[in-house]
Amino acid sequence: MQNEVFKALSHPARRQILALLRKGPRLAGDLAAEFDTSWPTMSRHLAVLKEAELVTAERQGNQILYRINTSVVEDAATALLGLIGRDNGDDPLKEAAE
Repeated sequence: MQNEVFKALSHPARRQILALLRKGPRLAGDLAAEFDTSWPTMSRHLAVLKEAELVTAERQGNQILYRINTSVVEDAATALLGLIGRDNGDDPLKEAAE
């Protein structure tokens, strides 16, 4: 699962989509309007985010409403912080000074 999350986060457009969704749910068409890219490309970015469970999608008639899945984003952030020793409150700068 984490590999899918980090793969999804590797593309700048997908990170930008998450930044937009952090402000609140958005319809797929509204998200697509923010980018200078084709609909199939945008659809693929949204599918990758959905496969990684970084977003949820809810059909509303003929539209799809996307929301950020904050728990998965928080888990990814925790995993990244763990790589630099910040997962348990350690402060590498403080430890180096001691």
